[in-house]
Amino acid sequence: MRKESNGASRREFLGVGTLAMAAGPAAIMSMDSGAARASGAKPAVMKIQTPLADVKGKVAFITGGSSGIGLGMARAFSAAGMKVVFTYRREDHRDEALKLLGTDNAGIHAIKLDVTDRDGFARAADEAEKMFGKVHLLANNAGVGIRVGTGEASFKDWDWGLGVNLGGVINGITTLLPRMRAHGEGAHVIVTSSSAGLVAGGRIGIYVTSKFAIVGMMESLREEMEGENVGVSIFCPGFVQSNLIESEKFRPAEYVNEVPKASSAAMSAQDEALARKFMSIGMDAVVAGNHVLDGVRRNDLYIFTHQEFEQPTRERMEALLASFPAEKAPRGRSEAARRFMTDLYARERDRRLATRKA
Repeated sequence: MRKESNGASRREFLGVGTLAMAAGPAAIMSMDSGAARASGAKPAVMKIQTPLADVKGKVAFITGGSSGIGLGMARAFSAAGMKVVFTYRREDHRDEALKLLGTDNAGIHAIKLDVTDRDGFARAADEAEKMFGKVHLLANNAGVGIRVGTGEASFKDWDWGLGVNLGGVINGITTLLPRMRAHGEGAHVIVTSSSAGLVAGGRIGIYVTSKFAIVGMMESLREEMEGENVGVSIFCPGFVQSNLIESEKFRPAEYVNEVPKASSAAMSAQDEALARKFMSIGMDAVVAGNHVLDGVRRNDLYIFTHQEFEQPTRERMEALLASFPAEKAPRGRSEAARRFMTDLYARERDRRLATRKA
């Protein structure tokens, strides 16, 4: 292991640990959210549509489904009776995944795909539909564990990290969501963010940026899909066993920095062994996949797996609230803001609290 201060060593360990974290909405009852907010009325606890409450026989499309969390989803979805298309980059991962999913399983199909390739994504969608028919569940899961902080990142670091972790999600939604909305049979979109999409840490700013971004993207999509039979979920796992720490080994040549940096270099054998030992305490990927399946069936906006991240998330929320001005806004401006902002959060909060109480 490289000789460095205890503080630097701890920061790198935290960065590896944070990366290891990542290893539907239309209301049946409705109310005018603007009027409710302006009057001070508490949003009603609503029942929501659950487009994929019954997943048997439906078709799932999972990006990055050949290992880690994606493979955990594939195994959970397949066990529940779904037909599963998963994408992969590495043949060894594909072969291992097919072995685990059953080499004689006619409901599994693998497609090689770089999620940053938009034309390739369209071809993959066509192939999936040709193989199994209409896609009902899109799981945007593919991602890279880039270990670079915001302050030291190069343009190549940003282009690679955001190109996969954010751009890949954009490509999946833009390619498949219109097809899923068109068939009208009920659909669901889920994205794998991370606990690093809720709270920053580990000095891995590019990764954190990408994961925060897709949380906001999916919250917006959830609101947009209200009134349609399309569910939307954000998956923010904690420590899950995966191969995310191997990402730097396969950084594309066009994104390799001209001046090598320790943070963007593949880990030494010793460091990788330490990281894998750390990740071995993580949640089994199939258990994580079943959390996702349960959340999709209920059409939960947020799907979390690890209670230990509740407290830092609470502290972040409290820090935000404590930073607002103490003086009240003028009435007209306050009413305008209430009418503009969604009550999505209040409704999801009340629904989940009611479920927990029950």
